[in-house]
Amino acid sequence: MRRTTMAGLLAVPLSIAGLYWLMLHGFLKTSAILLVVAVLGMLFAAVWEWRHGHRKWASLLLAGAVLTSGTVGFYGWNLNQKLDNIPRIKPPAAIDEGTRPPEEKETKALNILLMGADNPDQKADKPTIAELLSDGQWDVGAYRSDTIMVVHIPANRKSAYVVSIPRDSYVPIFDEAGATQGKNKINAAFSEYGPFGTLRTVEKLTGLRMNHLAVIDYEGFRDLTTAIGGVDVYVPETVYDSYQDQTWEKGWNHLEGNLALKYVRQRHGLINGDFDRVARQQNFLRAVMEKVLDDGTIGNPVKFTKTLEAITSHLTVDEDFSNGEIRGLALSLNGLDAKKVKFVTLPLDHYETVEGVGSVNIIDAARAKELWKAVREDRINRYLDKYPDDELGDQQDVS
Repeated sequence: MRRTTMAGLLAVPLSIAGLYWLMLHGFLKTSAILLVVAVLGMLFAAVWEWRHGHRKWASLLLAGAVLTSGTVGFYGWNLNQKLDNIPRIKPPAAIDEGTRPPEEKETKALNILLMGADNPDQKADKPTIAELLSDGQWDVGAYRSDTIMVVHIPANRKSAYVVSIPRDSYVPIFDEAGATQGKNKINAAFSEYGPFGTLRTVEKLTGLRMNHLAVIDYEGFRDLTTAIGGVDVYVPETVYDSYQDQTWEKGWNHLEGNLALKYVRQRHGLINGDFDRVARQQNFLRAVMEKVLDDGTIGNPVKFTKTLEAITSHLTVDEDFSNGEIRGLALSLNGLDAKKVKFVTLPLDHYETVEGVGSVNIIDAARAKELWKAVREDRINRYLDKYPDDELGDQQDVS
């Protein structure tokens, strides 16, 4: 048995290496099962050795089991701590006043409103969004949102849809109590009434109940790319952004840090302005998802920890979005192919200039109604078969 024990001990580092390889290649559940089997095997072997008087070998096996369990436990605890650090914002008491779309009680499909928060005065040191809302009051104009996306995750968790609402979309604006505040560009909802005003505005626009909201500041885009080692995007034609003094050369460009921030912010110099910026934001997210899901980031403990830290350091969610629900959602999406994530943009009817508001996007109301119905019924592929131009193009077609 001693030779067997020695072989078992020597097999430990080899097993760890094998498990690490499985994790890097996406076999997370298999890795977890094998890890449990390995720990139980060491414990049973330790008991056997102890009963037969081989105290030294029993101690070594027990130490191996404890060390392995402790390492895994610490890793899980560390990840949970990072989730604990996500600021939560409490919905105002008025959030359920008026009429809201009904909750989808018969399905486990989720709608998450994702917003990007940007400080219009970069030189001003401001409190965070969570700090601003700690007293239940929103500081008008403190932040704006040029990124508004509805993330729909079907009940089977085998796909996901991301529908972008361009910031210049001219729509009725509602405050957090659901009271109408006239019409304006949709980003006015965030600036004037904060995340929950935007949530009520988007619910009124889409007819979809938002289960949760998440706000990530633009620095989060920057730090996320650094954590995963950057992503590559293709620029079809050389373009100059006069506002940010940035020239994008035709061909593949590596985005990391501040350069990623410039890419998702650009509107000036792009032919379709707001819509091209939306396409860039979607293209960036697609590249990030492909890197995270297909390149071993989730299975690499070091890289995944850095990635999670980059996200959680710049993320704010609603109070009801608990750690348990976030963990459960992440586990249920394990194995999701990035190619199963569809990026769509709210359809445009025409551009218009509105007095006191400026240049706006007039939504194609009839087609938009079809889109939101398709999202609600998990039939967006049929919608895209009918309107293929509404889906994000191939990597080399995005301006």
